[in-house]
Amino acid sequence: MSQASMQRDASLNSRGALFMIAAMAFFAVEDACLKAVAASLPVSQILILFGTVGVLVFSGLALRAKERPLAANALSPLILARSLSDTMGRLFYMLAIALTPLSTASAILQATPLVVIGCAGLFGERVSARRWLSVFAGFGGVVCVLRPGAEGFSILSLLAVIAMLGFAGRDLATRAAPLHMSHRQLGVLGFSVLVISGLIAAPFAGPMVIPEVKTILILLLGSASGIVAYSALTTAMRTGQIAAVTPFRYTRLVFAIVAGFVVFQERPDLWTVVGSIIIVGSGIFALSERKKVIQQI
Repeated sequence: MSQASMQRDASLNSRGALFMIAAMAFFAVEDACLKAVAASLPVSQILILFGTVGVLVFSGLALRAKERPLAANALSPLILARSLSDTMGRLFYMLAIALTPLSTASAILQATPLVVIGCAGLFGERVSARRWLSVFAGFGGVVCVLRPGAEGFSILSLLAVIAMLGFAGRDLATRAAPLHMSHRQLGVLGFSVLVISGLIAAPFAGPMVIPEVKTILILLLGSASGIVAYSALTTAMRTGQIAAVTPFRYTRLVFAIVAGFVVFQERPDLWTVVGSIIIVGSGIFALSERKKVIQQI
């Protein structure tokens, strides 16, 4: 590889990393807004309103770009499987951030890449012993955060575990069926899933209410943050190398801890901090091992 090519790759990776960090920051703002409005609105109503705003915005952007808002292959079996997994992830993550500390839910969510790495063998990838060790260590970090059997254990923390498994299934389905969609069409599909999740939760979440002006403003801020985050994430993944950009996903945990402390006065205990460090460290190590394998091919 020439020096110019290496410099170009480094520049693209740096740009991709900045987009990824920005995406994670806006996702943390989105999560904080959704948790705030969950105090006065049913979870189902939040998902429906939030998803509708996103669908309208991305549909408008798609039409402006002379694209179909809903891609032609959106109803193919694998894309439907992706959407079902995404629905499970988004529904249970919304419940998790509404009912448990934001930092705890976010910490558990960081194990998603480890599940994907653990399932890489399904796609013919070689998973080294050290990568398996990092996967098991990461799940050990999740156990630290959950603390099953301990006095601080909350059964509601399992909501984030179910969400994490749903998001992992979404990523695996995406890998099995590469999407040839613009970020606008991906946005329409992603926010449509939120609406579907809200409709599924509606019979169990109580009657809808008329939100106050303050609640509407917070919901709009969360929607705007989610739209920016979704776009920045897509740009990041299409700009730099996956192995170079993906580790910066873990900055979401830092932003979530800050948001939880500043907005909700949450103070993560020692087990949550230790578990978070193990999860993040394991994920970064596993991704670095993947990069070494790629370089050897």
